[in-house]
Amino acid sequence: MADNSVFFPQEVLDLWVVEGIAELRPNEVILLKEGRRYLVEEAAFIIREVTGTGDPNELEGRVHKVSELTERGAEILEGSMILGDNAYDVASGWMGRSAEPFAQHLVSPARKMARKVSGTASDPDPTSDEDLLQRLNAAIG
Repeated sequence: MADNSVFFPQEVLDLWVVEGIAELRPNEVILLKEGRRYLVEEAAFIIREVTGTGDPNELEGRVHKVSELTERGAEILEGSMILGDNAYDVASGWMGRSAEPFAQHLVSPARKMARKVSGTASDPDPTSDEDLLQRLNAAIG
C-alpha cells in the first residue's frame, strides 16, 4: 500500500519551525523528533471559488502543485488565486510524499537516532503518518 501525499499549510510549517518540531529544506520537510522526511513541492489548497459563478475548473477542496496551476494560467498572490474568469481563496503550503514507506521508517536508524536525541525514544510508536501528524498538532495545542 502506497503512502498518501500530505499537505503542509505554510502557517503550520512556520509554527513547527519556530517550535523546533520541523525543519524546512529545499524540497524537503523533516519532522525532527521523529526523523520523518517528506519530499515536498510548493502547493496550494483551493478553499473555495469566490466569484459565485461556480467552479468550472473543479479545483475546490483539492491540493494542487503551484507549478501545475501556473501552467494552466493561474496567478497566485498570498491567499488568492485567479484562473480565467474565476477567483479562489487558497492556502499556500507544500505537498509532500514520505521519503520511505511508514513501516520502513519505524525501524530506520534515522528515526532511532532522532527519538534518542529528542528524548522521545520511550513514547508509543505512531501507527501511520496521519497519526504522527495528529500527535504533532495536538502537542502544540
